[in-house]
Amino acid sequence: MKRNYLFVLLAAGVFSCGSGSKTEIAETSNTQDDGWIYLFDGTSTEGWRAYNGEELPPQWTIDEEGALTFDTEKRLEEDWQGGKDIIYAAEEFDNFELYLEWKLPEGGNSGIFYHLKENEPGGPPEISPEYQLLDDLGWERINNATLEEWQKTGADYAMYPPDTTQKIVKPAGEWNTSRILFTPQKVEHWLNGKKIVEFVPWSDDWYERKAAGKWKSSPKYGSFKSGYIGLQDHDSPLWFKNIKIRKL
Repeated sequence: MKRNYLFVLLAAGVFSCGSGSKTEIAETSNTQDDGWIYLFDGTSTEGWRAYNGEELPPQWTIDEEGALTFDTEKRLEEDWQGGKDIIYAAEEFDNFELYLEWKLPEGGNSGIFYHLKENEPGGPPEISPEYQLLDDLGWERINNATLEEWQKTGADYAMYPPDTTQKIVKPAGEWNTSRILFTPQKVEHWLNGKKIVEFVPWSDDWYERKAAGKWKSSPKYGSFKSGYIGLQDHDSPLWFKNIKIRKL
């Protein structure tokens, strides 16, 4: 690991606060602290392109309110080839704090990938951990199906379910805030100011869950220590804003 001493100090600062003050500090820090790198600031899609592609799929645009949106009504260019998941390809990240705001329509579905690598078998879901984004209630009603908690918003998809006693998700069409903190010692998922997932990556528990669950036949899943940040197209309208990251 690089910058070991500095990393320990930073990690201690990130994880040492009590639960009440930590939420306040974390939410404030997203707008005031130095060290943030904007991956999307509402004015440009520079740095973004298709996963395993050379340009941004034409359905990904900036709308009139400055949100990065996936427009299902926009006709694809006839010569477009490949999928429509996208990555911030300007830089790969290892240990980080990622913050973004998002909203989905009724029944909407998406996800946030990290440590994502290209040109690997299976595509993003079988390579990268995923912070799940879903209109939980709407999806179940529209599809007349019941989901497991590991399939719902905020989960480390198919690995760690969210803490339902802390989870607050906004209704379809309203903005949510999400944060992912990743270090080799601890991963945290936050949703609307509440920590809802915490686990230790590559621990015995992590490997047991991988071996017993959805990724048991995906040997590359979660194996990379650094990679791209990605956003998932799941064939529903999507909106993102204020996507930023800082290195830990």
